[in-house]
Amino acid sequence: MPEMPEVETVRKTLLKKLRGYKIESVDVYYPKIIESNLDEFKKLSNKTIKDIIRIGKWLVFDLDDIYMLSHLRMEGKYFIKEKGTKAGFHDLVYFHLDHDTDLIYNDTRRFGALAIVDKDKLYDYPAIKKMGYDPYDEKLTKEYLFEKYQKTRKYIKTVLLDQTIFSGLGNIYANEVLFASNINPYRPANKVTLDECQKIIDNSRKILKKATEAGGTTIRSYTSSLGVTGRFQFDLFVHAREKEVCKVCGEPIICEQINGRSAYYCPKCQSK
Repeated sequence: MPEMPEVETVRKTLLKKLRGYKIESVDVYYPKIIESNLDEFKKLSNKTIKDIIRIGKWLVFDLDDIYMLSHLRMEGKYFIKEKGTKAGFHDLVYFHLDHDTDLIYNDTRRFGALAIVDKDKLYDYPAIKKMGYDPYDEKLTKEYLFEKYQKTRKYIKTVLLDQTIFSGLGNIYANEVLFASNINPYRPANKVTLDECQKIIDNSRKILKKATEAGGTTIRSYTSSLGVTGRFQFDLFVHAREKEVCKVCGEPIICEQINGRSAYYCPKCQSK
């Protein structure tokens, strides 16, 4: 699953290759992936890609007077190919661009989402409106997190994945942040201290920055599909290392399921 560093890598790669390109027409082969009005979505002709920004895990394409939102979810990928390439089974949307280029949205699980919104309504879009602060937002403070965490006894691992509180952390980086912060994933969120909230913020920023610089983490089936392969998997301390020992203390890494998500942790470094 692409997480924030992978989404950021895709954003940078798409922008570098496609800034200034114009959409000539759009073919939608799987209408269910379009969350906005389908007929309006198809009217992207003559829109120019001015910029691409990221809000949480959403890619936001600046197309003249509107935005196109894109969430990759589990397996969404973008391909840039020469115009006229025949659509494959998992190619759900074709954006026919000038410069003899096609931008193809591919999604084997078909869980992704695309939508268009007016520029003055971006932050009214339901998925964007309910999103918590980005890790790099100055409004994300230890006091803010502490107040949110005091309201729930859910495991901190589960709460850390709640995008309405703190956007951008997925399963891989939540595991790594908790390890770096010496917090056990089973700790109730309301037992996390104010100082530990600051550790979570600091380590989230540090780890996500390092992961983004490395192009993200390539695990199992996900890569950016744009000629970019992440390297951060070589820097992971706990995630996907259940058959190995902790790099810090030598204790075997544990993997257990917490609310349907894999929690990797060191029982010694994260004893409480």
